[in-house]
Amino acid sequence: MRPTIPGRLRAWAAAAATLLAVAGSGAGAPAAAANGDDLGPAIEAIMHKPEYEHAQWGLLEIDTTTGETIHSRFADQFFVPGSTTKLVTISSAWHTLGPDRRFTTPVIATGTRDGTTLNGNLALVAQGDLTMGGRTKPDGSVDYTNIDHTEASLPGATLTPEDPLAGLDQIAQQVHDAGISRVDGDVIVDPRLFTLPALDPQPTPLIINDNLIDLLTTPTAPGQPAQLTWRPQVAPYQVTSTVQTVPAGGPTDVQVSASPDGTRITLSGTIAADAQPLLRVSGIQDPNSFGRTALIEALARAGVAVTADATGPNPQGALPASYGDDPQVAAYVSPPYSQYAKLILKVSHNLGANLALCNMAVLQGSKNCFDAFPIEHDFLANVAHIDPTQFQIADGRGGVPSDRATPMGLDQILGYWLGTPDADAFRLSLPILGVDGSNGIDCTTDCPAKGKVFAKPGTILGEDLLNQRLEVGAQEEAGYLQTDDGCLHLFYIGVNSGSSADLTSFLSIFNDVNQISALLQEQASRHSHRTRR
Repeated sequence: MRPTIPGRLRAWAAAAATLLAVAGSGAGAPAAAANGDDLGPAIEAIMHKPEYEHAQWGLLEIDTTTGETIHSRFADQFFVPGSTTKLVTISSAWHTLGPDRRFTTPVIATGTRDGTTLNGNLALVAQGDLTMGGRTKPDGSVDYTNIDHTEASLPGATLTPEDPLAGLDQIAQQVHDAGISRVDGDVIVDPRLFTLPALDPQPTPLIINDNLIDLLTTPTAPGQPAQLTWRPQVAPYQVTSTVQTVPAGGPTDVQVSASPDGTRITLSGTIAADAQPLLRVSGIQDPNSFGRTALIEALARAGVAVTADATGPNPQGALPASYGDDPQVAAYVSPPYSQYAKLILKVSHNLGANLALCNMAVLQGSKNCFDAFPIEHDFLANVAHIDPTQFQIADGRGGVPSDRATPMGLDQILGYWLGTPDADAFRLSLPILGVDGSNGIDCTTDCPAKGKVFAKPGTILGEDLLNQRLEVGAQEEAGYLQTDDGCLHLFYIGVNSGSSADLTSFLSIFNDVNQISALLQEQASRHSHRTRR
């Protein structure tokens, strides 16, 4: 039985239904705002900065209590969505998989037992678990930082404290507790859950530490080698560093290179003595071989010996066609999917968003991750009652050049949630301005909108080689504005085709869009006060 929608959500749900009905009637953009779409001088000043001379802004804000369109600019036109695409992907996955779904990754013992010796192989049957325990906190929730290690190129990227190998250690201990102290055979990762899709980043059935090696450089004294720490430390991966500490205020420039197979990683360059620890990452080229070795090493820590060499390729060809009556001797059970959805939305986790496509396809019995798109289409058309042609989507994360979305379509996705029992859970899974996630670093002090803007940012960056600068294909936000008296407005604000000279000036564009969302929240609070007094 579906739980009753909380009373305070009924008005929001009714307004969302009105919004969807308008869209379903074949109407185009929402009616012009009653105030003539006067955004006020502060917002207009931002939109008319020189870097937006050739850009186009889009905007749609709707009061969910009254159904009134507060602001509307090009609301039915296509914009490059960037990571706001994740609102579609994760809404579909949340509905399809269910917020309470957990991924159980079993280990099967094939062969025969002779006392505590397994004469055969252990097969870890990968199930598309995004974190395999590598971010799980003691309370069972999934940890994240505002700037995730998957975005290590951005200033301020940091690591969560959890051990990336925690899930494998749990599995290894379970194998030992099952009475196995020796495997006279091999350990094999079974990756047959789905076919690897042509997506970037590419999801894999087994993922350890987001398929990344973390490389943290910390300055020491000027003239001395910098300190290096790295994780997860699994054979045969080796990391060396020639990074030198230079005087305070000096250049910080750390470069990473790796051998073709990814197992020999080198860091070079300099770091200033007064710099914060600098995070870089290097990709794991063969997640199956990496996972196999990591599990063999975890088994050794748990007191289980394996006769096969710990390093080398994953012997997938030795897997049986099926497991029949072979016993399960261990399993790792993930946190609920709502925790993964929160991680993906909070930090714009690209790998997790693409993996969500595979998770949906597998649930429907397919090994082809692209079979998730009919599922998304059906969700939009028949569950959320949104015209799917308001979107063009070819991946899960929003990184394909052909991806497009209308502000109306994105607002309708947000409006759909208000009519569900998970309305609050979904809203709180979005980055919160000045509080956490991708928007946690802005509006942190003396900002009336702090904690009252719940929104998914979207960014598309490229190179303008002709003019030797960065090209911002898109920067936008889509989410909810919470007024000071607790009402919600749906909103989209975005700009296509801005320009910036470097990463620092790009961040100013990111901040501009956040600043507009904060100003919209303040305006919405004043509007709510006027209309409800």
